[in-house]
Amino acid sequence: MQSAVMPISRWLPLTVVLGLTVLIGSIASYRATGVSIREPDSVAISVRELRFEDRLDGAVAVIDHRSNRQIAAIEGEAGFARGTLRGFARDRRIRGISSDHPLELIGRVDGRLTLQDPQTGRIVDLESFGAANAAVFGRLLNLSGGQR
Repeated sequence: MQSAVMPISRWLPLTVVLGLTVLIGSIASYRATGVSIREPDSVAISVRELRFEDRLDGAVAVIDHRSNRQIAAIEGEAGFARGTLRGFARDRRIRGISSDHPLELIGRVDGRLTLQDPQTGRIVDLESFGAANAAVFGRLLNLSGGQR
């Protein structure tokens, strides 16, 4: 009876390693093709072009690009908002793109919110981080002076 158990225990680690190798190779080849794994976006019902500027007091001014007026300020820790904006700023810095160009905050028919940088192509689906985090940006879309 021991002879039947021995071959299974010998092949099990090899099978696991082989399976993981195939899985990792498949993921790597899929990512290398550049195919997007995002869910297709629904129709935009509201788009607002916003610029974000650091202030001396540590706040981040939210500026409506069309009117060039400050509509809000991100104050305090605001970890999600600041982290999201840092990611966009880093992409622009790496590519040598000015912060003068606005980001687009997009409200969609299905209730989703998207923050998009037309200059770099970076897109963040804000609802992916939970309703409370998406609401931070949702308030900016609903302030007076919104577009469309």
